[in-house]
Amino acid sequence: MLSTGLIAIDATILATAVPSIVRDLGSYQQFPWLFSVYLLAQAVSVPIYSRFADTVGRKPIILLGIALFLLGSILCGFAWSMPALIAFRVVQGLGAGAVAPMAMTIVGDIYTVPERAKVQGYIASVWAVSSVVGPALGGVFAQLDAWRWIFWINIPLCLLAAWMLLRKYTEQRQTQRHRIDYTGAVLLTVGLTGLILGLLEGGNAWDWISVPSLLCFGAGVVALTVFAFVERRAPEPIVDLRLVARPLILTTTIVSLGVGALMIGVTSFAPAYLEGSLGIAPLLSGLAVAALTVGWPIAAANVGRLYLRIGFRRTTLIGLSIASTAAVALAVVSPWPNPYVLAVVSFALGFGLGWTAAPTLIAAQASVGWGERGAVTGMNAFARSAGSAVGVAIFGAISNAVLAAGGGPDDPGTIVQASFGVFVAVAVTALLTLIAAWFMPRDRVEEHSGEAAS
Repeated sequence: MLSTGLIAIDATILATAVPSIVRDLGSYQQFPWLFSVYLLAQAVSVPIYSRFADTVGRKPIILLGIALFLLGSILCGFAWSMPALIAFRVVQGLGAGAVAPMAMTIVGDIYTVPERAKVQGYIASVWAVSSVVGPALGGVFAQLDAWRWIFWINIPLCLLAAWMLLRKYTEQRQTQRHRIDYTGAVLLTVGLTGLILGLLEGGNAWDWISVPSLLCFGAGVVALTVFAFVERRAPEPIVDLRLVARPLILTTTIVSLGVGALMIGVTSFAPAYLEGSLGIAPLLSGLAVAALTVGWPIAAANVGRLYLRIGFRRTTLIGLSIASTAAVALAVVSPWPNPYVLAVVSFALGFGLGWTAAPTLIAAQASVGWGERGAVTGMNAFARSAGSAVGVAIFGAISNAVLAAGGGPDDPGTIVQASFGVFVAVAVTALLTLIAAWFMPRDRVEEHSGEAAS
């Protein structure tokens, strides 16, 4: 819970302070990079950490992640320019890439499926507290012109989490020898970086139809294509495509991609939307967006009883139906900025995602044994991080294109237009994710209570 708190607070505290950071360091067009490089580093490192966790155990990996997250937080607090801050966010992302999946894997190791439904409530409480504390702290630090404390606040939290794990967590591991697929990791990094760089800078640093743009997208596509061939022949691939061939793993992975994109699309762009269009204080914009991250844990805390009764697939479909309705409503109302309306819609979106994320993860975990649970959990975390990284790049490209064609980031009307384009893309993403969830295999509820963790 303490380790999860690091990631939960970081997910909500930064967005509210983006305008303040931009005023201090400059470059509004570059602010999506603060999220995308963090998520990219997290995404590409998750499979590597998952493989190492099956070799040396979960505990050393999660402690390494906390150490990297601590180092990255300290460096971010001392950043002197936007490029420096972006670079230090990579270090933070590498730490998060170990912490997030290891926390979920440890829960999968030590609890049965019915027990996980109860434990999910405890984990959800962490997100509930963080969803209020994060935006509030971010808004306060921004208004006090002390945004660097957004990162330094992580120092005592990291130290406390590491101390508790060292003192209280004794691991009974089933270690195995594994070969790390470094070639696959490099190709995956190059491929995702090329696509994200092309999306974020296209129409901004260079024209969409230009040599740099073609090089970025070309390198990304080629690297990912070669990556797919390499993974098919690798003894222990960084992303096991054989797992993805299973219908349940495939559909839950696609849903996780969508969940990651939906979450980042609102939490990253809504605060700037409210502050830029209405001129409201960062604290108020943060609290409006916090409704999303309040709705998520409230739903997650109660979803266990639902999927044990009606099954994982039905629960996921209900959750995504709620999220899709909310996302469409957000796009419809966005031309008329109102923090209260945004808060209500965000709460509904978060509630729907809370009824989606946990059932898909636990369904995937329950379908495998200990030896594959780390890889499956890592794949789920990788998909959500990759979805967030690519999502923020696409949404950022839409926003930058509208800003470049209009009055720029200082014009409230242009901010509204750019945000409308982003929220329409969020709605489309939600509907596509709902369609993907429809293809989840039907599950028998009676099997859920019979699966026990190793």
